[in-house]
Amino acid sequence: MTEFGVGTYTRNVVRALGRLDRHNQYFLMGPPQKMAEIGPLPSNFQSVPLLDGDTTVKGSLAFRSILRNLSCDLVHIPHLFWLPRALPCPYVMTVHDVLEHMYRAHGHSGLRRFLHFQLTRRMLRGAARIFAVSRFTKGEIEKLFGIPASRIEVVYNAIDERFLRGHTNDSDRQFLAERYLVNYPFILYAGRISPHKNVVRIIEAFSALKAELDKESKYPDLKLIIIGDELSKHPDLRRTVIRGGVQNDVRFMGFVPIEVLRIFYDSAKTFVFPSLYEGFGLPPLEAMAHGTPVLTSNTSSLPEVVGNAAVLVNPENVFEIMRALHRVLLDQTLRERMKQRGYDQAKKFSWDASAREILNVYENVIGQRSEKVRSRNDEESLPKVANT
Repeated sequence: MTEFGVGTYTRNVVRALGRLDRHNQYFLMGPPQKMAEIGPLPSNFQSVPLLDGDTTVKGSLAFRSILRNLSCDLVHIPHLFWLPRALPCPYVMTVHDVLEHMYRAHGHSGLRRFLHFQLTRRMLRGAARIFAVSRFTKGEIEKLFGIPASRIEVVYNAIDERFLRGHTNDSDRQFLAERYLVNYPFILYAGRISPHKNVVRIIEAFSALKAELDKESKYPDLKLIIIGDELSKHPDLRRTVIRGGVQNDVRFMGFVPIEVLRIFYDSAKTFVFPSLYEGFGLPPLEAMAHGTPVLTSNTSSLPEVVGNAAVLVNPENVFEIMRALHRVLLDQTLRERMKQRGYDQAKKFSWDASAREILNVYENVIGQRSEKVRSRNDEESLPKVANT
């Protein structure tokens, strides 16, 4: 897939702030093409090109220089970072997960892991406030880094507005059949492909499910469609497909744009997402917005996100995943109940509601609450917020 996490978050938060806040002055720093993806914004939002990544020495120095020249009152960094920065103003930061200090870090040397952890903790402790995308992530930050709960705000993610455009029509389904040759029932997975996403067990569960359905003479043409990274990067998945004997029944689509992904969500019989670890986990909500029954994990943030609208399983138990898929496919009463609950659950998350909470923190940190009325008509005194 494309930029699921930080990119989606940044675009939607900025758009929501643009709808809600005409008072504060915002500077959006980053590559011009990324700024263009956000779309039109009101006049109190200004794009400032930052051509070098802010994780490089050159980019970090340019970033700090821009903040100083603009006399910014606050900077919002929308991801966890660890490189030391001497910023000229307070900063808030968003933590989507702490995966870097779990699965991915295990391949690094002990010294590198130690330095990475210590520097990350230092930057977290230096933040004026931290936004965690779930209560689960807030708890992880508290436990792992010793950050007081009072300095962490839970501000949920929400789905992109393009997933809220209603159900697909005959033309959409015809497009799927002609462009992607999909004209059969299918189970869908969409998301990044990495070890913690548990895609190998999805394939193993699907293989067992096909064997079970064959015995019952049901869904003979059922397929598993995996939308995510290119398969060439993950040879273990192809080996799992061959080992399970489902070479003709598993399709890897690679990247598809959101406009096409919504058609896949809408057309799927079931969406399966048994991830081992999620800081939030947007794909299950995206599927729910289309009325598609969701099967997901009973671990990390996922029960918090999906509520009572999904079937929860132990993600490490292949046969539990298989049995749950079997039930969701064949129990029509359950499917109808999940469909309605899914609609209701997806509506609980809103970028506008999240942006209001973020804005409250901005103003609290800047200390402008009491001055807001007096300075409303004074352009020179507008608080300046930088987003990168």
